[in-house]
Amino acid sequence: MVLEDSEMELVFEIEVSEHDVETPYGRIHCTMKGVPKGDRPVILTFHDIGLNHKSCFDTLFSHEDMQEIMQHFAVCHVDAPGQQEGANTFSTGYEYPSMDQLSETLPSILKHFGLKSVIGMAVGAGAYILSKFALDYPAMVEGLVLININPCAEGWMDWAAQKISGWTHAMPDMLISHLFGKVGFVSTLIILTLDNSPANFRTPTCLNSFFKEEIQLNHELIGRYRHHIVNEMNQYNLQLFVKSYNSRRDLEIERPVPGGQVNVRSLKCPALLVVGDSSPAVEAVVECNTKLDPTKTTLLKMADCGGLPQVDQPGKLTEAFKYFIQGMGYMPAASMTRLVRSRTASGSSITSFDGNRSRSHTNEGNRSRSHTNEGRARAHTSENQRGRSHTDNMDSSVDQAPKSTEVSC
Repeated sequence: MVLEDSEMELVFEIEVSEHDVETPYGRIHCTMKGVPKGDRPVILTFHDIGLNHKSCFDTLFSHEDMQEIMQHFAVCHVDAPGQQEGANTFSTGYEYPSMDQLSETLPSILKHFGLKSVIGMAVGAGAYILSKFALDYPAMVEGLVLININPCAEGWMDWAAQKISGWTHAMPDMLISHLFGKVGFVSTLIILTLDNSPANFRTPTCLNSFFKEEIQLNHELIGRYRHHIVNEMNQYNLQLFVKSYNSRRDLEIERPVPGGQVNVRSLKCPALLVVGDSSPAVEAVVECNTKLDPTKTTLLKMADCGGLPQVDQPGKLTEAFKYFIQGMGYMPAASMTRLVRSRTASGSSITSFDGNRSRSHTNEGNRSRSHTNEGRARAHTSENQRGRSHTDNMDSSVDQAPKSTEVSC
């Protein structure tokens, strides 16, 4: 069989190396995929509680459309202490790093690999850590993709609810609720009920009424992640990481106001906030969006998607990530064929992510961005304005707050 040139481009081997990096707060396990390319940033990921880099990101980075991105960027996956596969149990009395301290490990990781800057992608607890890192070291972060970000400290109501639920629910069930919300917890109860029932057991009518479409769709996924948490994560180490996340402080970020205070604490880099429309993190992500610079931030709400967009909808997220990268001046010629197909099949829409930031891709001397409208790409240039890449669709629902970008896809 002879491969076409376009196919040959996607057939390449990625060099993978694992490292235990010394930091001020202990060794951090990192997995580098690919070789860093000159001054180009590396994509750096950080996972959520209950997960490690494999269970959090393998589905996304194994997706066929992500391979084009990985031809241009190396990827550094960071595992929180003791969360990687086969991790040894920490000794009794070990003091687990706080969220602030975990963010302080990242400069040592960049130094270890000789990196000047990164494009961060993180989920939940990892999103909090990378946000803190970007606030403290803005020159080291070119952009952030934050999934299920919660910038606030755990409130006393959350603390009380966790304590009460802890009396009756084991750690795995609490994490399933964190990752998937009430649907995840109910699905877990159903899984346990069915797994421990006789062969001729029939689901009661009361459960049938509660057995909604989303539970059915996520039944297998939630079961798989519950199995991962119970059987593949070091339970003692996991409890320490969860405790550290639940003890986080408020990030104390504030939306810049034109003509207002100059030294407002906020993210300086472009940010793409991502959340599934049925995720338990929707309210937290929306609140975070209100605290960030609207000219540099886009909120992407993904339809038919639960608490793990990178697992539920890896194709959509990859396409959004490509647009985000293009907005920073990289990969100007990236293909967007899957977006065109998905628009035709499902009527989804993705809006590009732009703000007051520079872009390096040019077209006959002018900066430009690609626009997709009903599947047809058109290039627009302007001497005084940066272009904007987006997809318009009559069936999409796009909610826009003043001076901010909110997108449903």
